Amino acid sequence: MSNIKKIEWSLRLGLAAMFGYSGFDILIHPTAWYWAVRGLPLFVQNMINAAGIDTYLMLQGASEVFFALVFLVWVWPRLTRTVALLAAVEMVLILLLVGIDFITFRDFGPLGAALGLFFLLSHNNITSKSI
Repeated sequence: MSNIKKIEWSLRLGLAAMFGYSGFDILIHPTAWYWAVRGLPLFVQNMINAAGIDTYLMLQGASEVFFALVFLVWVWPRLTRTVALLAAVEMVLILLLVGIDFITFRDFGPLGAALGLFFLLSHNNITSKSI
């Protein structure tokens, strides 16, 4: 296995573990995640409350489980690249909307991993088309 593939799979497995764990936990224990919504700006909380906090958390949890599954499946590199970009956008939104505190500072790691995977898969897509 090439070093590039090892890096890709390290990023995929790390992101899959993180999103799989949090997504599954949100689905199983949604009330334990209310704290994450309370830290958001009021206009975002109002949008979530309009849909219902439990509905929002179920969608969030299901999305994160989906992300984890996509990171584990190797047959759709374009979908994986898109999900990596969405994961990076999610981390940026958390950092911008919640701010950096004693919990959110950890979102820099998944942000870097998601961007790294996105750029790695973008590069692989470009080089495979040019051959």
